[in-house]
Amino acid sequence: MRRGAVTGQSWRVELFGGPWRTLATAVVGVLGVWIAWQLFRWGIAQAVFRADAEACRAASGACWGVVAEKWRPIVFGRYPYEAQWRPAVAATLLSAVTLLSAWPRAWRPWLIGVWLAAIVVGGALMRGGVFGWSVVPTAQWGGLPLTIGLAVAGLALAFPLALLLALARRSRWPAMRTLAATYVELVRGVPLISVLFTASFLLPLLWPHGWRPDVLLRVLIGLVVFVAAYLAEVIRGGLQAVPRGQADAAMALGFSRWSVQMNIVLPQALRLTVPAIVNVVIGTLKDTSLVTVVGLFELTGALGLALGGDPVWRAFYLEGYLFIGFVYWLLCYGLARYGRWLEQRLG
Repeated sequence: MRRGAVTGQSWRVELFGGPWRTLATAVVGVLGVWIAWQLFRWGIAQAVFRADAEACRAASGACWGVVAEKWRPIVFGRYPYEAQWRPAVAATLLSAVTLLSAWPRAWRPWLIGVWLAAIVVGGALMRGGVFGWSVVPTAQWGGLPLTIGLAVAGLALAFPLALLLALARRSRWPAMRTLAATYVELVRGVPLISVLFTASFLLPLLWPHGWRPDVLLRVLIGLVVFVAAYLAEVIRGGLQAVPRGQADAAMALGFSRWSVQMNIVLPQALRLTVPAIVNVVIGTLKDTSLVTVVGLFELTGALGLALGGDPVWRAFYLEGYLFIGFVYWLLCYGLARYGRWLEQRLG
């Protein structure tokens, strides 16, 4: 109670502690109210919510009807219209397993089997070729399922590699430390778009003639390579934060070096680095939008496909981007809240 009173008093001092502060508070307040009113008029009061292009052009507000008209190509990209229930089920399944994995009580060996089953079922749904489902090539995958799939698969595959790199950088063997450091510094020194270009266009030139892996697989490999380098440094920071005396004491009691790392040092390091790991996860989710430059149309690219070839709705890109921005914000805000909850629970 006393703390709340002190906090309220400090806010009053910050906002109205003197004539200049009071004037600045009044100016900022009036400006904020004016901006909020303009946004309300444009986005709600004078907006058109139905899929009516004529009404949208006549209105002075936003045209949310473009979302009502184009939500399916935006969400599913070029996936065949009659089979779009399959990516919807696959994305729901993958999201459900991800949510299950976010629950600490589910961190058991059986979770690996659940993940493998979800990947197999999700892949079968997306590709088809079983149960009479038509085959859909990966070039037609897109939209929100591709965004979620790339982010989840990229992080799930990058995390074990990052653990190995972080442990290798603290290894007693100089060659292993040098190799891990070279990998991390080399990858972190280039932007993600360069890694994607290399994985998509340059690496196939070096592979055996006649063997050309799918572009989605190549992009996923590039994403894993890139994310693992950043995650490795985050985990290495957590490993260094654990007092060395704990490891020495455990080894003095007869524990092996590997057992000490897995059962004592690493759990503490991961707990300490939860905020930084969540930051990498959010960044990876947003970075998936870059795959558009190599011919994969995730959520942002699907919007370009949906509106770029339609002269009737092409003028309403802004509303489409705001809708996609809201979807990204919703996903990232959920991840941030989960990270805070996990940090408090583990703490």
